[in-house]
Amino acid sequence: MTVAVFGILLCLAGKERADTQTGILLKPFYKMAMYLYKRLYGFFPRLFSSVQVEKDLRQLHPGEPGEYVKTVYYVKKAAICMAVVFAGTLFGAAAKFSAESGTILQDGGIIVRDSYEKESRQVGLTLDYGEKQMDFQVEVEPLLLSGEEAEALVDEFVEKLPQYMAGKNESLQKVTGDLRLQEKYDGFPVTVIWDSDKPGLLSSDGQVFSVEEVREVTLTAYISYGTSERVKEFQVMLVPPELSDEELAYREMKELLTRSQEDSIRQEEWRLPEKWRGESITWRQIVEDNSLLLWAAAIAAAVMVFFLLDKDLHGQMEERQKRLHREYSEIVHKLVLYVGAGMTIRGTFQKLAGDYEAKCREGGKSSPAYEEILYTCRELHSGVSEGLAYEHFGRRTGLQEYIRLSTLLAQNLKRGNSTLLDRLREEAEKSAEERLQQSKKLGEEAGTKLLVPMVLMLAVVMVVIMIPAMSSM
Repeated sequence: MTVAVFGILLCLAGKERADTQTGILLKPFYKMAMYLYKRLYGFFPRLFSSVQVEKDLRQLHPGEPGEYVKTVYYVKKAAICMAVVFAGTLFGAAAKFSAESGTILQDGGIIVRDSYEKESRQVGLTLDYGEKQMDFQVEVEPLLLSGEEAEALVDEFVEKLPQYMAGKNESLQKVTGDLRLQEKYDGFPVTVIWDSDKPGLLSSDGQVFSVEEVREVTLTAYISYGTSERVKEFQVMLVPPELSDEELAYREMKELLTRSQEDSIRQEEWRLPEKWRGESITWRQIVEDNSLLLWAAAIAAAVMVFFLLDKDLHGQMEERQKRLHREYSEIVHKLVLYVGAGMTIRGTFQKLAGDYEAKCREGGKSSPAYEEILYTCRELHSGVSEGLAYEHFGRRTGLQEYIRLSTLLAQNLKRGNSTLLDRLREEAEKSAEERLQQSKKLGEEAGTKLLVPMVLMLAVVMVVIMIPAMSSM
């Protein structure tokens, strides 16, 4: 049902366009999310609205259309959630099919037994009795043969038992490796108990100990099925081990792989052997499949991803604010330097923006504070008044110190404040003091975080000192 809904949505969203940065696998879900967003936003605007999210988006994407950024963010988030739900649905359908295939309780309270060659299995049952309910775990035994059928089954098993016992050995008359002495054998519901007359050479569980000459061991099998019982003795000849063709081939290939790696150890690529004994060979890597574990986490991930993406977005905004706070002192000091040298505020902003652009072209790191200065210069070039551009500069950062600076610059334009340089110097001293206090605070926090590792190191040192001292007493 869920897969059909996704299929219908994909058909309806065929005309929608996915964002260019969207991955190939996510594009179908992006189209469906865009289709749903356009139709649900008008009815449920609160579902796609958050004051904190919109504030973070404005600060992280200054200058870009707010509605466009908001639409892209919510559509991409919805697409990720839909992809997780779709994957979980597929895994859930596979699990449900597997569970239903194992149902043996039919209508009327009838349990169909498996055939006699299969094993018993545990089945969970729930009993509804009036308003009460009881749960049981019962073991359903397979069909039990009786009479001549049981005797014929035991006869057939005894006839094939030497073949089962031999395992990888040629026969019981030439045993070089462990035997398959099991209590149960596939295909027969027969129970076997083993006894060896020489457990030092051949144990009752089939383990063969090394021998230097041929030795004979008697194995006794006590066979039972229902009311039928048999006792059968087998003469086993233990011989010194000889490598089989398969073992020789395995050893030869392992040596070939070792030599191949040694020859290519100084090369970036290791080309595995392509031919062996005149025949072409192919290689496959053994990969552990954790698909069931991923399915178990899919539903929980789909529920959490919607909120985690908002948290991640807010984390990016907080990191940006921290960088803005650290860079404030540097910007104010540069303003004091350039204004003191006779430059105007506008010229100073253009100088800072130009230096920053040149630094970025040379591969320098981006800076949110200088990005805001660069955006302010672009506003000035586009015709925005100087005072309004400075107000926008402070408002976009969202930090009190930048708002204070922008107010100071805007007031200088309106009132012609002749004490601008003195005010900037006071602001520079204040920002330097705040930065010093922040550095001290970070240092104290770092010292507190290092306290636990230091205590652990002290404990290790004490152990290293005390153990030799105590052992010598």
